[in-house]
Amino acid sequence: MEITAPELARRIEALLFLAARPLRIRKIAEILGVEIARTHSAIEEFRTAWNARNGGTVVAVLGEEVQLLTHADCAAVAEAFAQAEVRGELTRPQLEALTVIAYRGPITKAELEHIRGVHCGVIIRNLLLRGLIEQRMDAQRHEEVYTISMEFLRHLGLPDLQALPEYERLHGHLVIDQYLATVRTPDAPTTEAPSV
Repeated sequence: MEITAPELARRIEALLFLAARPLRIRKIAEILGVEIARTHSAIEEFRTAWNARNGGTVVAVLGEEVQLLTHADCAAVAEAFAQAEVRGELTRPQLEALTVIAYRGPITKAELEHIRGVHCGVIIRNLLLRGLIEQRMDAQRHEEVYTISMEFLRHLGLPDLQALPEYERLHGHLVIDQYLATVRTPDAPTTEAPSV
């Protein structure tokens, strides 16, 4: 059954809200199962309607990428919030995600969520804002992966990741490798997280 125009707009809004970075229009089309031409026109219609609200956020399009951004008039409040987020203590979920990225990185968002068992989009965005992790495209996997940043090492006073407790054992743990293989193999059955 074909997605209606209002439902398509709602789904585009949800994706833009969840994304911590610009999304390629081709990727949005793929996620939603909609033709690229229809996705382009739906995004443009959504952008026009959303921006006409004159709210605190705007939909920006640059080339083949789209992102939900803070309106220029709200830059000061957005900056104050971002600074407060960066200065505040890390939450337990943020620490858990950071630990997984430190020991298992480079790691995809799907792999991180598979290990933690919860959606991690907002956590990843906060860790990126703090500069504790970095995002890059993995040429071999053809998807984005997350790794620890130099700021993370500086913050903990570590010379490298190998200085983390039991790094070698956990970074290359066979049971975790097998568990993560279920993310990379869509037909694999879902299993409980391994105990290590």
